[in-house]
Amino acid sequence: MPNDDLTQEQRAAITELLHRAVPPVADELGRRFAAAGHALALVGGPVRDALLRRENNDLDFTTDAPPARILEIIEGWADAVWTIGIEFGTVGLRKGGHQLEVTTYRSESYDPKSRKPEVFYGNSLEEDLRRRDFAVNAMAYTLPGHVFVDLFGGLTDLQSRVMRTPGLPADSFGDDPLRMLRAARFTSQLGFTVDPSVVDAMKDMAGRIEIVSAERIRDELSKLICGAFPREGLAVLVDTGLAAHVLPELPMLQLEIDEHHRHKDVYDHSLIVLEQAIEQEEAGPDLVLRLAALLHDIGKPKTRSFEAGGRVSFHHHEVIGAKMTKARLTALRYPKEIITDVSRLVELHLRFHGYGTGEWTDSAVRRYVRDAGPLLTRLHKLTRADCTTRNKRKAELLSRTYDDLEARIERLAAEEELAAIRPDLDGNEIGEILGIPPGPMIGKAHKFLMEVRLDQGPIGKEAAAALLRDWARTNLNLA
Repeated sequence: MPNDDLTQEQRAAITELLHRAVPPVADELGRRFAAAGHALALVGGPVRDALLRRENNDLDFTTDAPPARILEIIEGWADAVWTIGIEFGTVGLRKGGHQLEVTTYRSESYDPKSRKPEVFYGNSLEEDLRRRDFAVNAMAYTLPGHVFVDLFGGLTDLQSRVMRTPGLPADSFGDDPLRMLRAARFTSQLGFTVDPSVVDAMKDMAGRIEIVSAERIRDELSKLICGAFPREGLAVLVDTGLAAHVLPELPMLQLEIDEHHRHKDVYDHSLIVLEQAIEQEEAGPDLVLRLAALLHDIGKPKTRSFEAGGRVSFHHHEVIGAKMTKARLTALRYPKEIITDVSRLVELHLRFHGYGTGEWTDSAVRRYVRDAGPLLTRLHKLTRADCTTRNKRKAELLSRTYDDLEARIERLAAEEELAAIRPDLDGNEIGEILGIPPGPMIGKAHKFLMEVRLDQGPIGKEAAAALLRDWARTNLNLA
């Protein structure tokens, strides 16, 4: 079963590398399975990443033992066990500080009209490896015997940094169409290219992705966007036609540019904005920021109009784009808070351009902060990333102008507690001053005082009360 192309020295080096990378708990589990008369092998991502010297905290195993037998073998040994995936042959467990998954040899396939794969248990490690998505994920490391198994050239593909399927790509994608999306995801995460034969199959079968659930597509798309090379991964989606089915707004950004109506290529601009937003991340991948950067201009195709003199305009594309963003992320079953935050950033991404060279009043700055709310830091990053002009002087001017805005925000924040803007009077105080009970009139008065606060800054309770009384006599018909 081992790959015969390796020399004895190469095999020894690989075995030593894997032995150092794999924690002792894996050997311990392997001995338990061997004692029970069953085979066990570390497989897939953990083997691939160990050979790439990448960290991977997940430990995935495959075995000839059926799920019920797996449960018997780990009983009394595992600290915790979960069986949420047992219908697909997978048993999860925790031992010490490690989380492990053990899956019975299997293959799976989709009915052409079903979103749920049918699982079949296999009889051999070779059969299990053959059904895996890519050759780089079809390598194994047997335990406790420490034998490296590579039947489909995964090691060669690692060296060439290419994604190939163990068998025919059409067969692989026919069994599980989500593998096409994983090809793009691994391109983003690992910086690999996709073999031409795999690309051709993806182009032919792109429509098959529609039978996969939105949740599974969402998870793969999020991993792709949060990868180290998202631009390359997104290009795979667009070039193969997959994006037309999972994120159709992206290829629609490839607006034609003719000699009479020159403007930036919106697709390329969006990818540059994504890269420039990533450069500003401070604590690892920020999914909300990256989605907002990628989608900030998706309203442009719907709002494009040609004007006199060859000019092109996209009036209110930020408003249309926010609605489109909400619809797309909802269709992909993203959590409500992500949908809300990304849509809001798309809606606000042009707001800064009304700042000019600093013409905003303090009131306008306060409203900018109020409207951004907890998204202000992300809005700063998105706004800066959205500058992709090649005109160095223009870019420097925009940067200096935004520096000025941020400085004004910091000054006002220090003076006025901008992070928690509120009127000088709360609801109880409003009720006492006006002599009215809780209800809609209190809300109207509170809204009025909030506008005063935004326009004038903090004015103190006495001045706020005087303005409130004047306003109430006119708007609430109070004597």
